[in-house]
Amino acid sequence: MLFEEGLDTAIRRHALLAEATRHAVSRWAEADALAFNIVRAEERANSVTTVLVQGREPSALSDYCREKCGDVLGRGIGDLQGRAFWIAHMGYVNAPMVFGVLGAIEMALGAQGIPRGREVRP
Repeated sequence: MLFEEGLDTAIRRHALLAEATRHAVSRWAEADALAFNIVRAEERANSVTTVLVQGREPSALSDYCREKCGDVLGRGIGDLQGRAFWIAHMGYVNAPMVFGVLGAIEMALGAQGIPRGREVRP
């Protein structure tokens, strides 16, 4: 895949998908129930975004996304176990996949009663 796409194009795609993801998380975080694990924007990776869930178990959110939408979110490991989920935006992941996952998370937040800021609009 990398040989077909080209390294520069793949790096640019990862950056664009990461930015779209971070935009959504920024909006959701306005209600203070979600937060970036990496606070400083310049330190965030273009491969994955880790989202902290304040005062709730994120597994219910992950379960909803998997069971209702067929989307699998990464779960926090180590110190983040039971405190976070993550969204991948690298490798073979493309824009429709990321937007689908973001939509599933938006639905799950509402279904689980997790406060969020303004809805994400393209």
